[in-house]
Amino acid sequence: MKMKPAFTLIRVNSIAPELEALIEAANAEGFPFMQTLRREWDDGGNRFDRQGEAYFAVRHHGRLIAAGGLNHDPYAGRIDVGRVRHVYVMEPARRGGAGKLLIGAIVSHARDNFSVLRLRTRTAEGAAFYEALGFSRCGDETATHILSL
Repeated sequence: MKMKPAFTLIRVNSIAPELEALIEAANAEGFPFMQTLRREWDDGGNRFDRQGEAYFAVRHHGRLIAAGGLNHDPYAGRIDVGRVRHVYVMEPARRGGAGKLLIGAIVSHARDNFSVLRLRTRTAEGAAFYEALGFSRCGDETATHILSL
């Protein structure tokens, strides 16, 4: 019998040392958006603390393995559009359910404040992942995928 992974979903309120490991892993893989997360959090530009926003992380047996959040979409020009941002799952944890749990939490949280979610991914793997979770491709220059809530 296959055991389910021991995941714990948490809400992130600061860039704690354990989140630094994810930032460094993402950077090493060539994903600089997690450096942007740190910079914007440090300078107060984006702390995922406006109405409806949140940043989440997933732990596996106590170790942080994934993180991602929800902002108002700054490109949409509408207050009812949210944006999935700064999502990263450590490479060894991919395809194990942590990303699905994380995006599920983001979508669930978004339903109370937004009618649409948008995001941008730069990889085919990311596109396939989001599409498997119900997002559709869109032709906007500021987003690759959209989900009506």
